[in-house]
Amino acid sequence: MATHAPPKPTDTPLTFAVLVFPGFPMMAFSSVIEPLRAANVLAKRECYRWIIVGGTKGSVEASNGVVIQPGFYAEDAPKVDRIVVCSGGDADHLVAEDAAHWIRKSLRNGAHIGAVADAAFFLARAGLLDGHACTLHWTSQAAFTEAFSNIELRRDLYVIDRKRFTSAGGVGSLDMMLEIITRDYGVELAAGVAEWFVHSQLRSSIDRKMMPLRLRTGVRNELVLSAIAIMEDAVEERLGMAELTAKLGVSSDKLERSFRSELAISPNGYYRRLRLKRAADLLAHSTLAVRDVALACGFASMSSFARAFREEHGHPPKLARRH
Repeated sequence: MATHAPPKPTDTPLTFAVLVFPGFPMMAFSSVIEPLRAANVLAKRECYRWIIVGGTKGSVEASNGVVIQPGFYAEDAPKVDRIVVCSGGDADHLVAEDAAHWIRKSLRNGAHIGAVADAAFFLARAGLLDGHACTLHWTSQAAFTEAFSNIELRRDLYVIDRKRFTSAGGVGSLDMMLEIITRDYGVELAAGVAEWFVHSQLRSSIDRKMMPLRLRTGVRNELVLSAIAIMEDAVEERLGMAELTAKLGVSSDKLERSFRSELAISPNGYYRRLRLKRAADLLAHSTLAVRDVALACGFASMSSFARAFREEHGHPPKLARRH
């Protein structure tokens, strides 16, 4: 993580608005607000204020069933310094014009705009991520890339790019907030907040890039991790094993042994499973035709794709559709 000189103290608290939609993830939501509260306690003054803004009228139910009552709605929300969108599993096709209008107005007034988990979909669809880098939950990255090829997607826990900030959700939202606190009030306060939540450290840029892959796979072997990273970047091209081993600078036998020791599967088998997982994600989170999904995941034949998909997931591709 880059170091920052401690900002000049200000007597005016910075105000966050958390914009919630039905089905929002409570962990990501709490990971935005709780660091602000802890910063106030540790600083012994009001560094931050926050409000909850409803994306829809009435109470809003989180993905875990907890119901909250927003203090405001988009049309009557006051001026704020930061907006964080926190939406549910339908973020890939969520449309809320009142909320988008409020965010655009706030942006013109100098606000910074952010999103946690899959809410980057909402900002991207509203044109609010054009020209900016972002991240979102790893399960939705393939669909996001297909839908918004003009937006730079990074596989980080969080991305802060000028007046935009996004996280992959979960504890990645806490890491993002720690970086924001560092930029606002200095690393000492941010480190105190991290300690408050028994968060071992302020994670470095290397940690931000590597942790998602390690967490998702449970893999410790560096060779296998490197191979998986290459595979994930070459789902559509269907990289040959000879080309993969050449990129890694190892023999096919060594790669085979490493995969079987770490994951009890061959490199080819893992790559096939990865492509079929990507296909399931695209079918669930995009409107791509099944044939286009097959091509995007390295299958030239529809029949071979349908057969492989059924073998892996237990049902035909069309049943993976959510909408």
